[in-house]
Amino acid sequence: MSVQSFNNIIEDIRSCTICAPSLPAGPRPVFQVSKTAKILIVGQAPGRRVHETGIPFDDPSGDRLREWMGIGKDVFYDASKIAIVPMGFCYPGTGKSGDLPPRPECADKWRKKLLVQLDSIKLTLIIGQYAIKWHLNSKAKRTLTETVEAWRDYWPENVVLPHPSPRNNIWLKKNQWFESEILPELKEYIEKLL
Repeated sequence: MSVQSFNNIIEDIRSCTICAPSLPAGPRPVFQVSKTAKILIVGQAPGRRVHETGIPFDDPSGDRLREWMGIGKDVFYDASKIAIVPMGFCYPGTGKSGDLPPRPECADKWRKKLLVQLDSIKLTLIIGQYAIKWHLNSKAKRTLTETVEAWRDYWPENVVLPHPSPRNNIWLKKNQWFESEILPELKEYIEKLL
């Protein structure tokens, strides 16, 4: 596909309104892509703060994710190096225990069309159950913890991460192997790719 076609997909996504009736804050697709990106970050959907700023991972989760990756904002927000394509491009609203799931229409309409264009990707960071289900499908283990723990089964093309939200501090405390075993390998590989 030509660069023009790639740019057309990006413009179509940015102007997408298919979920508008279901989005309490209205549509505002938030993502970052380039044909040259080597790393793809797949999260769930933008949160309220990210919806307001229009900057992916512009929150405490993003701070922790950058720390896990061993990079600063300058590299993280360089689309020529890092693509950020959540499962849902728009903020889905808040439910009883946090943000609602990403709208399924987004992945159905745009995901394959966009990802096939990102042919320089060497590493995909998969964050959250919806991203795991879409990207790993039957290769995922029974639970998030088991899937993260089996990281070598997906390495080096994919790494499954728990959500970097401060809400996951209890999980991180219970699973200290994540920070001691996986993160050093991940940081080293990211440094090599970039």
